[in-house]
Amino acid sequence: MADQETEDAPKKGGLVKVILMIVGAIAMLGGGFFGGQQFGGSRLSPSEEVLRLIEQSEMAEEGGEGEMDTGPKNKDMPDPDDVAPEFATHYHEFQEPITTNLKGSRRFLQVGLGMSTQYDKKVMDNVETHKLALRSDILATIGAFTEEQVEAEGGRDVLATAIKDTINRRLEEAEGFGGVENVFFKTFVLQ
Repeated sequence: MADQETEDAPKKGGLVKVILMIVGAIAMLGGGFFGGQQFGGSRLSPSEEVLRLIEQSEMAEEGGEGEMDTGPKNKDMPDPDDVAPEFATHYHEFQEPITTNLKGSRRFLQVGLGMSTQYDKKVMDNVETHKLALRSDILATIGAFTEEQVEAEGGRDVLATAIKDTINRRLEEAEGFGGVENVFFKTFVLQ
């Protein structure tokens, strides 16, 4: 008979266990939230935090006591007018691409060209003045290259040097001074 009473009697600890688990979970969540706010959370919104950092930085620059080390000082870019003219690089770009057939090939090469100099802007003015003759000379120079020469390792560099020499030779004939130091390919299409 004692066996029958235990089987028929309802279990009393089930509801209490569930309530204790829920209360424990709420306590853990509350403790985690409180700990996060105390040790990691900022009481300021992100925009207020940025303003506080800016004010600290300004105080440190003025010689005031800021709580933050601002690190290295920012240095302003030099005014382009203050740069020594011999170190200013001037660029020029042919607006239309130059297209010509390669020597002994049915394929053609189309290049967009730009050039630079560290001499005065007069060199680029001379390039603009003699653009028609320079285009013709560049076409002849590119047309003297074979497909294999252009596709070879370093072929573009060799072609750029040849074009630079061609430009300088024409400018020396026309103006008495070349001055183009680099030639750049802004496009390079071999078809």
